[in-house]
Amino acid sequence: MAWTSILAIYVLFWVLSAFIILPFGIRSHSESDIEMVKGQADGAPVNFRPGRILGLTTLLATLAFGLFYLNYSYQWITVDDIDFFGSRERLEQQ
Repeated sequence: MAWTSILAIYVLFWVLSAFIILPFGIRSHSESDIEMVKGQADGAPVNFRPGRILGLTTLLATLAFGLFYLNYSYQWITVDDIDFFGSRERLEQQ
């Protein structure tokens, strides 16, 4: 696999991990009993910590990409394993 492909796939895993990590541990003003600033959105977080989010996102993305790359290298799960409807065989017959 080319290094550009590895980088692109890792970035995809990182973005997906960011969306998974973002909602955890966030509290709103109503949950924390803190007064809101005029014009502030109701769902604005009180305790947003970008460094923690970036670290957890990078950790999750690295673990997920590691599993992906190991599967790519050792072929634990292949296309034939998840082809439940025999579409690969039908494509070869045409």
